[in-house]
Amino acid sequence: MPSPTPQRSMPDSDMEFASGPRHSAVALWRPLTVLMATVLAVAAIAIAPATAARDGSDAGHWVGTWSASPQPASLPVELNGQTIRQIVHVSVGGTRVRVRLSNAYGTGLLHIGAARVGLHGSGASIAAGSDRMLTFGGSESTSIARGALVISDPVKLRVPDGGNLAVSIWLPGNQRADTEHSLGLQTTYVSPEGDYTGADVLPTATTTRSFHFLTGVDVDAPAASRAVVVLGDSITDGVNSTVDANKRWPNRLAERLRARKGGGRVAVLNAGISGNRLLHNTVATNASARLDRDVLVQTGARYLIVLMGINDIGFPGTATADDIIAGHRQIIDRAHAMGLKVYGGTLTPFQSFLPGLYYTDDGETMRQAVNHWIRTGKAYDAVIDFDKAIRDPSHPARMRPAYDSGDNLHPNDAGYRAMADAVDLSLFGDRVPARRAVDARSASALTGRPDATVCPACTT
Repeated sequence: MPSPTPQRSMPDSDMEFASGPRHSAVALWRPLTVLMATVLAVAAIAIAPATAARDGSDAGHWVGTWSASPQPASLPVELNGQTIRQIVHVSVGGTRVRVRLSNAYGTGLLHIGAARVGLHGSGASIAAGSDRMLTFGGSESTSIARGALVISDPVKLRVPDGGNLAVSIWLPGNQRADTEHSLGLQTTYVSPEGDYTGADVLPTATTTRSFHFLTGVDVDAPAASRAVVVLGDSITDGVNSTVDANKRWPNRLAERLRARKGGGRVAVLNAGISGNRLLHNTVATNASARLDRDVLVQTGARYLIVLMGINDIGFPGTATADDIIAGHRQIIDRAHAMGLKVYGGTLTPFQSFLPGLYYTDDGETMRQAVNHWIRTGKAYDAVIDFDKAIRDPSHPARMRPAYDSGDNLHPNDAGYRAMADAVDLSLFGDRVPARRAVDARSASALTGRPDATVCPACTT
């Protein structure tokens, strides 16, 4: 739409005419009125198609198909006019796609010079004929304010269920990747200096195993499609699973959901961050504080699985079992207020992980107390017993050896598979819960503040 014409002062001759006889003014303004009406009509015809196309571009049934929660980079990658190509494994497909880019932890404006998306081929390549330009409000470039994010305009691209996408971003000038998802477990390709977003095979100067700036992908999917978000720590993030193989337990859950017969498709969005705690910050914003950003606003989210609290126990003296339970209740209340079904995961065994420093007998007592509440407290809509799925029946405080990656805390690929196989798929039935406006069930549901009713000591 054209910008409004700046107002100007009326010339002396107009002032004189305006002060003349009334019929003279009418004689002047009648043709001017006709002229103005004609101009406005022509302008309306000219801009209507563009406006309609823009307003209708987001129409459809959008659902999140992949996510990576942002966190501050401990060792930010320095970029000098380089292109980043990142590979993401979607859970459900669709006919159109859009991406989310975040500057959540940046110190200034983040400049995106160009961005493209295509189906992943192999390595740093894209599948022939699948390359699509991404735009932002119709522009090929955009700048993201400190702490903000942008969503690209939708672009037509047929994405298969369980497929891989390559998202390429060119960052002009000297910029620092302050916002990342550190444990990507996926090879990210960084080019030499230059805009290589449209290259079939990205020339590669270096690689990382983190996601930089890219925090989500949505697809336009069939009407019955919806998403489950998984809120967790390193166990959900997939520590010690195979790199470039998508062996995290949320990946396996997505496979099971795709394979079931009948019913609408359910995407799985991973909101796990390694080292994350429920109530206090460590290497990233605590789960209570990031709930709105990483869970409640996810596109098409209808369910939430919570597997949080082991790091609150493992960092001695930072929380009691009652504090952790109070934190869980807050998450349940806030998610229920937004119309989500919420399922609680029991905390998995951790005996012998950094004994005396992380694991203690008192900590095990706390884990048992929290798990007892999750199982019997009836606060969650359902319980997923991850603890039972991977614990050693002979030593319940330990993980089954066949599922242990070797550090006594994180499962291996087989252990993650066992966790996902413990999820009852009937929890994601065809009776889809409706999202609703916020219901004033708690102060935190209205304000989004994690400290609204959580323990007074849990404010860092």
